[in-house]
Amino acid sequence: MPAADAQNAMLILIRHAPIATTGHLFGRTDVPARVDPADIERVRARLSGDVDVVRSPALRCRQTTEALWPERSDFSEDDRLWEQNFGDHEAISILDLPDLGPMHSDALAAYTPPNGESFEAVCARAWPALQEASERALKLNRPVALVVHAGIVRAAIGLTLGQMGVAMSFEVAPLSVTRLRVGPDGPVSVMNVNETPQ
Repeated sequence: MPAADAQNAMLILIRHAPIATTGHLFGRTDVPARVDPADIERVRARLSGDVDVVRSPALRCRQTTEALWPERSDFSEDDRLWEQNFGDHEAISILDLPDLGPMHSDALAAYTPPNGESFEAVCARAWPALQEASERALKLNRPVALVVHAGIVRAAIGLTLGQMGVAMSFEVAPLSVTRLRVGPDGPVSVMNVNETPQ
């Protein structure tokens, strides 16, 4: 498909609404979101009405999706879009996280928490899902919105840039929007990152 015919083909990655319990590290722990209707409306105003929607199965992503598109129920879920598994660091206070000392971003991306997974593993897990969503966007010539986690947004950025460690330095706020242009093999360029409700 020529690029001129696929102007609407993109991935719109939306981080879920803020977690109700703050100050802790939640990856695979299934905690609820705090959904503010005013913030949801500001995000809705930035989204095209004609989008396919894929989400992480996490409760916080389900709640966010249903708030953003209350009139719809045709959402796909993909287990590959779960947040990073922080293993023994799950659900503990951020103040109690172990001090890993100075680490280069690539080393941090490769670090695996005890009984968890590394950011590199998250990228490897998410990439096929991102490729499939990209193919879907190209085929339909419309955006595919992914309601996901900060780690998945960073993984998508890192995979697009070809630099996983660098992606870990990107801020991804709750309810922020990140857009990626797609090609036949997946995301190919970063259109914008961390666009937040104003």
